[in-house]
Amino acid sequence: MAKYLVIVESPTKVKTVKKFLGTNYDVQASNGHVRDLPKSQLGIDVENDYDPKYITIRGKGELLAGLRKAAKKADKVYLATDPDREGEAISWHLSKALNLDEDKMRRITFNEITKQAVKDSLKSARDIDMDLVNAQQARRILDRMVGYRISPLLWAKIKRGLSAGRVQSVALRLIADREEEISAFLPEEYWSLEAELVVPGEKKHCAAKLHTVDGKKAQIHSRSEMDDILSGLAGAAYTVSEVKKSERTRKSPQPFTTSTLQQEAARQLNFSTQKTMRIAQQLYEGVDIKGAGTVGLISYLRTDSTRISAEADGAARQYLTEKFGEQYLGQASRKKKDDRKIQDAHEAIRPTDITRAPEKIKESLSRDQFRLYQLIWKRFAASRMAPAVYETATARIAAQRGGQGATAYEFTASTSKLMFNGFLAVYNPGEDEKADDVQAVRGMEQGNVLTLCELKPQQHFTQPPAHYTEASLVKTMEELGIGRPSTYAPTITTILARHYVAKEEKNLYMTELGEVVNQMMKSSFPSIVDVHFTATMEELLDQVGEGDVDWKTIVRNFYPDLDAAVQVAEAEVQKVKIEDEVTDVLCENCGRNMVIKYGPHGRFLACPGFPECRNTKPYLEKIGVACPKCGKDLVMKKTRKGRKYYGCEDNPECDFMSWQKPVEKRCPNCGGYMVVKGNKIACADAACGYVESRKKEE
Repeated sequence: MAKYLVIVESPTKVKTVKKFLGTNYDVQASNGHVRDLPKSQLGIDVENDYDPKYITIRGKGELLAGLRKAAKKADKVYLATDPDREGEAISWHLSKALNLDEDKMRRITFNEITKQAVKDSLKSARDIDMDLVNAQQARRILDRMVGYRISPLLWAKIKRGLSAGRVQSVALRLIADREEEISAFLPEEYWSLEAELVVPGEKKHCAAKLHTVDGKKAQIHSRSEMDDILSGLAGAAYTVSEVKKSERTRKSPQPFTTSTLQQEAARQLNFSTQKTMRIAQQLYEGVDIKGAGTVGLISYLRTDSTRISAEADGAARQYLTEKFGEQYLGQASRKKKDDRKIQDAHEAIRPTDITRAPEKIKESLSRDQFRLYQLIWKRFAASRMAPAVYETATARIAAQRGGQGATAYEFTASTSKLMFNGFLAVYNPGEDEKADDVQAVRGMEQGNVLTLCELKPQQHFTQPPAHYTEASLVKTMEELGIGRPSTYAPTITTILARHYVAKEEKNLYMTELGEVVNQMMKSSFPSIVDVHFTATMEELLDQVGEGDVDWKTIVRNFYPDLDAAVQVAEAEVQKVKIEDEVTDVLCENCGRNMVIKYGPHGRFLACPGFPECRNTKPYLEKIGVACPKCGKDLVMKKTRKGRKYYGCEDNPECDFMSWQKPVEKRCPNCGGYMVVKGNKIACADAACGYVESRKKEE
């Protein structure tokens, strides 16, 4: 009979861990959390120093009964939930729900699910870390306070069952601010000039770019300025004034953290953050490998540390030496430079066994599992390897006409050549160095006179900031200190699921619903959506986890301000209660004037005779501007995923559409239509470039 009970979180882990332990161990799963705050109420005793009221999660009664029975029979119970705050809290909740005797109960953690790691964890069993538990409790309670106090206000104001969240509201604001920045962006014209030159003795021509004019950086803003430069270069002689050769190294990358894994999986594999975490969880918990059984392939997936254990580092160096040679080994691992405090509780994400190369186990993995495991394996191997070394050559070319006072122009041409591939032997993140004109530049010598083939002027326009993608939003959240490794994916998943944000071609766009929610949060709860306030709160939670701050102190300071803001907002909501807006559109079923309603995807038309008449139809809001193509009314529409745009009411006969809001006034320069750009209106044709200030009534 088993003497020891080991409780893990998931059934998959049961299978993997059981394989490493003998018959004396019974391994069972809690299936995640077993206790939580009640769904029907706030669940926090505000009058009694904010004590949380935990209840058994519905449907977990039978599972807990089975665990209690197993715990009574066991001499010792090992709580082996995940090695983070959430896992620590689950262990604590299990100890309470199972009424475990403190002398009989021990906490164990392993950063990877391997035989050695599991057996080592039993040797270093410990008590539950209440500092980590309290950090998780504080986060859960703060999130509950925000959600349960603010969500009813959103319901009252926007008329549907919406909800707010502490971190997701800030993420939504980041996207909204970026959208406003893009909408207000005005493109600026600039030009570049390239000279195609013949180098003596070289077959290939050299492309050199204009760098300076009379010693100052070349900045060309218009066609007329470009024409002046072309005129000044007419008949100029091109002479090589300097050729500089040097070496440049490209450092090997750091191993993956949760954030960088999500970013690279999005960029290289086109995975969403949610998909990346789901597949990484499978690789961590264990996959059935042919000839080896169920094996955990990667270390723990929620981490912001780039630290690697001495054992894993040594194993990697031995493997890489045998495969590539000592010259490919990097120096001792460097630490990630970061002003922000990093939770160094566990390592970076890495393969549990570097000798288990992706190709060896490809047959045992699904396509997506293989691709993600290969990415993690290659990145870790590369992090232990030497930098790549490039030989660079830069040529400065003077172009000047004879005579005193003539303008001096300088062109530059540069190239690089890979001399030693280093870590690129296993991992190339797709940023290959350009090797244009390699021979031509290397064939140059100081004093060479070059022959001009052609001058190539080119017009450009500055581009607006890019829309956020899931990957770039995660990167920004990490840089600003908003959220933690375990919260990035759930935060993005939530704002997408609630239709506050739409995702199209990787890009994230605000929906009309998201704009309404964000405006209310900004006006009524500015501190909740303040980036710095949220980042400071995350730092305080970290300090709770380290035992430096009492978790109730944070809650005591937070709730009164939230409560006061809610009371003020409740009064304002009552004063500005939104009534259904009646339209002149008649219901085809009963003849009543239809009204505008709000739904999860934004506004729509509904019959006021509900529930007798259930007729609904899309709401097309006229913007008071004629279609530039056919003259009929333009209406505001939404894509399938909720992103706003402007199109002709006569669609599909007329295919006019614009992402920016058109205005009635025509461009005085070219006669084209103009659009709103923040506090200005601009010609929709960037090449025209006409801009004017926007009148207040517009």
